[in-house]
Amino acid sequence: MKDDLKELRRLIDEADRELLASFEKRVAISRRIGVLKREEGKDFYDPAREKQKYEELKELAGSESRPYVEELYKTVFDISKEHQNKPAFGVLGRSLPHTYSPQIHNLMCDEYSYSVIEREPEELDDLFSSGVFGGFNVTIPYKREAFARCDATDEAATVTGSVNTVVFDHGKTLGYNTDYYGFLFMMRRAGIDPAGMKVLVLGTGGAASAVEYALKTSGAADIWFCDLETPVNYSNVYDECSSAEVIVNCTPVGMFPKVDADLLDLDRFPDLKACLDVIYNPSRTLFLQKASARGLKTAGGLAMLVAQAYKSMKFFRGETEVADLITDEDAALINKVIMTLESGMMNITLIGMPGCGKTILGQELARITGRKHIDLDDAYTEEFGVTPAETIETEGEDIFRANETQVSSKFLAQSGLVISCGGGIVTREENYFPLRCNSHVFYIERPLEGLSSAGRPLSASRGVEVLFEQRRDKYEMLCDHKLSYGRFDDQQEFLDQASGEVLKFINGEEQK
Repeated sequence: MKDDLKELRRLIDEADRELLASFEKRVAISRRIGVLKREEGKDFYDPAREKQKYEELKELAGSESRPYVEELYKTVFDISKEHQNKPAFGVLGRSLPHTYSPQIHNLMCDEYSYSVIEREPEELDDLFSSGVFGGFNVTIPYKREAFARCDATDEAATVTGSVNTVVFDHGKTLGYNTDYYGFLFMMRRAGIDPAGMKVLVLGTGGAASAVEYALKTSGAADIWFCDLETPVNYSNVYDECSSAEVIVNCTPVGMFPKVDADLLDLDRFPDLKACLDVIYNPSRTLFLQKASARGLKTAGGLAMLVAQAYKSMKFFRGETEVADLITDEDAALINKVIMTLESGMMNITLIGMPGCGKTILGQELARITGRKHIDLDDAYTEEFGVTPAETIETEGEDIFRANETQVSSKFLAQSGLVISCGGGIVTREENYFPLRCNSHVFYIERPLEGLSSAGRPLSASRGVEVLFEQRRDKYEMLCDHKLSYGRFDDQQEFLDQASGEVLKFINGEEQK
């Protein structure tokens, strides 16, 4: 059979994605080797080991690639040595399985390498005295531990008693708090100015202390703190703080995986103008979605996370005085990183009528992006051992919808997936929050006459037109972007056009 150029280019694209994934893994391992060699006092360059590797790789290579292996790996080895020799920084915590800090710092700056540094409390003294790292960011539960180990701290760290950035400089341990800078940026980006306002802060941990510092320096009129055992608590907060104009969530309530947890009834704050949440996973917490539904200004924690990292990066690069002023140049880089992170973190979720192409488009997007594809109808079958159609026919639609919500919520709260939803997922209000909590939602609109009813009992019994009239407004309301197409003579033409439009949107090239 004669080769097809378009198909060969698709195969090249797949090979490139596999190659890049392997290269990323190799460079990351090189960084870890560099850290280990620093700890053990070993030289980075081992010429005997390198020569041996050349010979091994030539033996492993296939016949077509063998003539190029030594040339290729000379470049790879040079890159590995360069990466190992970079100044080493990282993020310190006790358990950090899902941190985005390495990705953020690597997107912002290529002058240093950045690692996850997981340590138990009894290991902190050795870490601070090891000389392996030039410094690190610090996350819970070690921000106050870091403060206690610093020789000098900046004003924000001194006032809050909390250090989230450590730099080792000529024998001195310097501590900074950049969380408050992140919160300042988070407010500015959302157009929220707390000057003269009454602010209610939920939580009293390290994040809350940084938020308090930022609010005070921004001129907030009153700041209340609400927690389980504070004078203002969840039993009296509506009596004591009903006049709050801004609410900031500094608790983990609503964080993945318990995304449906909630703290307050926002309707009991009649003067409320804005809500902010330091949580960044999910992207749109239940707290923020309820605030948005009331027409309030909102801001999520990813902006704070990236902006605090930006200021930390400046200290890591050797700057000793970093202004609180956020310039347009600063904001442009921070926003670029936020958008890059969001495009990878948030699911691509497809909704629309049965037969509109959600499954085949989801498969194509998964192929292009390297993401995992979840078809919720298939996930339903795997979970319950019967298909959606079989459940509808034997137990009724209500049982199916309840089961569908159970299955879909599990996947919609995750990150970085491509998800093809059942056509009727929008018929239950319980699905609205999961659909939007961590997804860019795309509604595929296609001509009704082209939608098949085969294997779809609701379409067959009620008619496609009736179902569409019942669901259309909900599709429109829940989507971030509508993909509206007529007929296509060729399926691949639809896939090319629709996938291109989706990728433009998630990469920030197109807005709703």
